[in-house]
Amino acid sequence: MVLLIGNYPADQQESMQRFANMMLRGLTNAGMPAELLLPQPLLGKIRFAGGFVAKWLGYIDKFVLFPRQLRSRLSDDVALVHVCDHSNAMYCARVRGRPVVVSCHDLLAVRGALGEVEDTPASATGKILQRWIRAGLSRASAIACASRATLRDAERLVTRTKGRPELLLIHHGINHPYRKQTEDVARTYLRAIAALDPARPFLLHVGSNLRMKNREGALRIFALTKSDWNGQLVFAGQKLTPELRSLGNELGVLDRVVEVAGPENDLLEALYSCALALLYPSRFEGFGWPIIEAQACGCPVLCADREPMSEIGGEAAITHDVDDEAGFARSILRLTDPAERERWSQRSLQNVQRFTAEEMIAKYIALYRTLGVAA
Repeated sequence: MVLLIGNYPADQQESMQRFANMMLRGLTNAGMPAELLLPQPLLGKIRFAGGFVAKWLGYIDKFVLFPRQLRSRLSDDVALVHVCDHSNAMYCARVRGRPVVVSCHDLLAVRGALGEVEDTPASATGKILQRWIRAGLSRASAIACASRATLRDAERLVTRTKGRPELLLIHHGINHPYRKQTEDVARTYLRAIAALDPARPFLLHVGSNLRMKNREGALRIFALTKSDWNGQLVFAGQKLTPELRSLGNELGVLDRVVEVAGPENDLLEALYSCALALLYPSRFEGFGWPIIEAQACGCPVLCADREPMSEIGGEAAITHDVDDEAGFARSILRLTDPAERERWSQRSLQNVQRFTAEEMIAKYIALYRTLGVAA
């Protein structure tokens, strides 16, 4: 049996929760016995705890109480432990006598702690945590990296002894069966967004306000199109910060910006299906799930011409240097030609076939077998 280690629910790391659930579902469907174990919010759920206190109570839940729970679950039926998020790699030290696989989505926080990446700075406590994560990664039997960029970082940053941990590339599969909705179905969902004008086209950005997501760049790019195009810009995910709203106001486009906080899958699918394009000018990513989500819905993608975005988007993505905001704007305007958009839409639908959940699961099962786990 494979014991999957997931993330602390109170941290609300949605993408990591999706990945762990996708692993559990995929292994089960493939006939591989599996169980998902999560650190439980025991102290972290105490009401009235302020943000700082809640954070430290959460640390106790994750780093003091959960290791005891993990040790008690390591019975004879557990043949392998799979840590689904490299940020929990410190749990590798708690596993004895059986192989441990870690899924490494990115090492951007580690690089930030080392001063390599300005967009992911680390506090003093954060630097300690990232050192702990690196030490945990070195104890793994194998580390499956989600992109070539992450694999290169792992080869450089993870200490290895006698070829262990094994480092390999396993691309993520798409984490939900997104598909292109018909216009009638999509418009039914989109009517729930009051600020979205059904008579106007729109660009879509999906993600958070992390600096590396470059939402300020998305606003500036959008502003460069305002004289030639009357569309809107939809930010799906986190609500904009006051600073981003202020920037939108300065650029004269805030009245054309729409915010959709935490859309459910059906609504997000409708947004992908109807958007002129996904505008995704991230400076850094570990993988870039929105790229393949958009492509699964036939939505053209504009992203930076650096890995992993260009790796994942392939020849189906329109890429520019992340600082070439005028270039992004010109590409947006070209996509207003229906024939041009359709051409990129068809490329997108073809590219996403490289990232099926079934293929990802098959590669993980093959890895498990090399470590002595029978199907």
